[in-house]
Amino acid sequence: MAVSSLSYERMVEDALRGVLRQALHLTAAQGLPGSHHFYITFDTTHPAVRIPESLRTLHPNEMTIVLQHQFWDLKVSDEGFEITLSFSGASQQLKVPFAAVTAFADPHAKFGLQFHVEFEEKTSADEDKEELARAEKKTTIGAAPLQAKDIIKTKDAPRPTVVPTTPKPDVPPGANVVTLDTFRKK
Repeated sequence: MAVSSLSYERMVEDALRGVLRQALHLTAAQGLPGSHHFYITFDTTHPAVRIPESLRTLHPNEMTIVLQHQFWDLKVSDEGFEITLSFSGASQQLKVPFAAVTAFADPHAKFGLQFHVEFEEKTSADEDKEELARAEKKTTIGAAPLQAKDIIKTKDAPRPTVVPTTPKPDVPPGANVVTLDTFRKK
């Protein structure tokens, strides 16, 4: 499959996810050093996320976990991580792909990263299909006014702003939070 353009945004996103991957690898090998602890926020709707149904019900869109004192069986791969955490006194296993992670913070280090949920490289054939779909959508929209029941959210549709169901970690003043929006064309 030929790529019609280089996706620097994806390259930067992958590199930044490598920071999270390396921090978890070190933690799995030797535990958390000193007072370091992690807040990891992820999209629970991502198809590769594996969490108990009770947690999915409580966090239908997004969930933040804390790795500090009580976590077990941390396993890290190139694609994601598995961990056992305690929720209301019950141990639960979670499997989270790095592609589903939306934020990572280490308050002790005053460090944080924000990610956009994965997007894919587009080929010229993909771009042609999208252009055809946009043309068809314009025709449909011009034919009759849309009703709320007619609007269907698809995987390819722009993601709405998600209001988290769990509080975001407090980022201390002076923290170094890096977002890709700085590099995006407006």
